[in-house]
Amino acid sequence: MTETLSATAAPTIGPRLSPAGGAAITGADLSRPLSPAVREAILAAFLDHHILVFRDQDLSNDEQLAFTLQFGEIEEHVARHSAAGRYGLVHMVTNVGDDGRPTGKLTQVGNYHWHTDKSYHAVPSLMTMLHAKALPPAGGDTQFANMAMAYDALPVATKQQIAGLRVVHSWAASRRRAGAPPPSDVEMRERPPVDHPLARTHPETGAKTLYIGNHASHVLGMPEAEGEALLLELLEHATQPQFIYTHRWRDGDLVLWDNRCLLHRALANYEMTQHRRVLHRTVVTGSIPY
Repeated sequence: MTETLSATAAPTIGPRLSPAGGAAITGADLSRPLSPAVREAILAAFLDHHILVFRDQDLSNDEQLAFTLQFGEIEEHVARHSAAGRYGLVHMVTNVGDDGRPTGKLTQVGNYHWHTDKSYHAVPSLMTMLHAKALPPAGGDTQFANMAMAYDALPVATKQQIAGLRVVHSWAASRRRAGAPPPSDVEMRERPPVDHPLARTHPETGAKTLYIGNHASHVLGMPEAEGEALLLELLEHATQPQFIYTHRWRDGDLVLWDNRCLLHRALANYEMTQHRRVLHRTVVTGSIPY
């Protein structure tokens, strides 16, 4: 079943794409300002489906910036200090090297590990948008894991075990795990490690979710090895197939998702040295997890 975004709007929301989330929206022109009714309908669908796929878009950077600003303040990326040309307010997620050619030697390897955006911020991300600009003929998918479903499926004993635990999230730990160069002193001063609840509460739905992923460094008050084992066990549980939606990109897709209840990662399931994969990214800041 499809539904219109409002009584007068042409765009429609398609059926849920998977049990874990996702809905495709067709007939929308995101280059134009949203009416209040359409904006509210998009936000309602966002809470219901967690991942929204807007088909057939062709936005300039300025148009994507304007669309994003209708949902909140845009975050700046800490890596702008070392790569300002790539990390503007609208920045690229790409396998294209400095020579303009596709490469398998990526500088953004963290994208290929399960994570929730900017959890190493004291005030992490609410919403991320990716707009497809160049795609391989097949592959280059993005996966999303539903952390509310994963939390609900935990044994009662595990929910009791993790209640009240706090996890340190660290930009440095994330880069180390991803095999990336360590952050600069400037980057570390701007983004020092922070701690958040392991089981956070979604501020709008009230759902309990697991707040973990590649940025999660260790558990406060727990021996390092024990905490690492717990985080790994939870990550393996939370990324089982029944909790995952895999998005297979189409030309013109703009996908936005809720970082408060999802992990995501890119898949290197294409010929990275042969085909360009370029997506333009914007991120809306959120609220302090509780």
